[in-house]
Amino acid sequence: MLVKEIMTPKEKLISVEPTGTVREALKLMRKHGVRSVIVEKTQTHGAYGLLTFKNILQSIVAEDGDIDLLNVYDIATTPAISISAEIDVKYAAKMMVHSSIKRLLVIDNNALQGILTMTDIIEILMESVE
Repeated sequence: MLVKEIMTPKEKLISVEPTGTVREALKLMRKHGVRSVIVEKTQTHGAYGLLTFKNILQSIVAEDGDIDLLNVYDIATTPAISISAEIDVKYAAKMMVHSSIKRLLVIDNNALQGILTMTDIIEILMESVE
């Protein structure tokens, strides 16, 4: 099975501008019920980023940051770790386990295709045991 068969397509993803505040990003995350948002590229040859609850907790709680003073680009993971849509899911799973990450952006030719989460992979495994 390929990544493209189980990923969440880009049309369903929530994205933010890197210059937005962390408060604005949190509002979007709450409104849409998601735990991460895509950080848009700032230029054609730039890189996508990923802002997660973990990034926010690390900067706010651990480092005493202010969600109104911090911009998304201050705390997001950029470039985000990514994988091709044409890769077998088992390699994506290995990458997630070895890197201790829960989400991979799916990017081909520097264009966002979607996101693959650990939950996506687990759901496929659960279906296969039924």
